[in-house]
Amino acid sequence: MYFKMFHENYNVADLERSMKFYQEALGLTQQRSVCAPDGSFKIVYLGNEETDFQLELTWLKDHPQKYDLGECEFHLAFQTEDFAAAHALHEKMGCICFENTDMGIYFITDPDGYWLEIVPADFWDK
Repeated sequence: MYFKMFHENYNVADLERSMKFYQEALGLTQQRSVCAPDGSFKIVYLGNEETDFQLELTWLKDHPQKYDLGECEFHLAFQTEDFAAAHALHEKMGCICFENTDMGIYFITDPDGYWLEIVPADFWDK
């Protein structure tokens, strides 16, 4: 028996805003979607050609309040081959929320407050 990581879910308040953020910040595009016939929810799976792992964004019609993310002691990590260009893009977007220069990493936040870690391609070689 084996297990393969398939996707991670984030619930979002504004699906279009979140999709735009993930496209601009991380190059993720819609791979597929599921919509409730009654309009009560919409799920969009984002991904890219680098991996078949996907980020599932879920919008719920009857959830108008902000999502409680606790202390944000969780995150999804992204590795990039051009760390300097990624940092410049995220700095321009104003979404960097924490930098750990000693480790050579930083975090960005999406429109709903989810933390996303950005690491250089050679992170594990250090």
